[in-house]
Amino acid sequence: MMKNLKFVIVFLTLVVFIYSCEKKTGEKTIDVNKIEKNEISNDIDMRKIGLNIEGMTCEIGCARTIQSKLSKTDGVKFAEVNFEKKNGVVEFDANKISESQIVKVVEQIAGGDLYKVSEIIKSE
Repeated sequence: MMKNLKFVIVFLTLVVFIYSCEKKTGEKTIDVNKIEKNEISNDIDMRKIGLNIEGMTCEIGCARTIQSKLSKTDGVKFAEVNFEKKNGVVEFDANKISESQIVKVVEQIAGGDLYKVSEIIKSE
């Protein structure tokens, strides 16, 4: 009885192992050379803009929320929002996100009723 149980366990383990190996070999492989070439061919167009932001009433609830949302946005490399000066600085890849999309991110926070970008200041 014990020999049969051991045999069944070994057999099932072997079947699972073989099945999982077959499944993996059927998956699509990734060509590392193609990835590297694609990354090199995509130019990065880093830009920096300043934003004058209206509607902030506090440092933590407003300025940090805006900064956090911008920082988590795809294409944004750096974002900093200053509550006292009512402005922010955003460094971004223009190939991934536009200035108008950045403004939209800010203005859509909290349902779109709180914050307004009054001016975009372009950096050289």
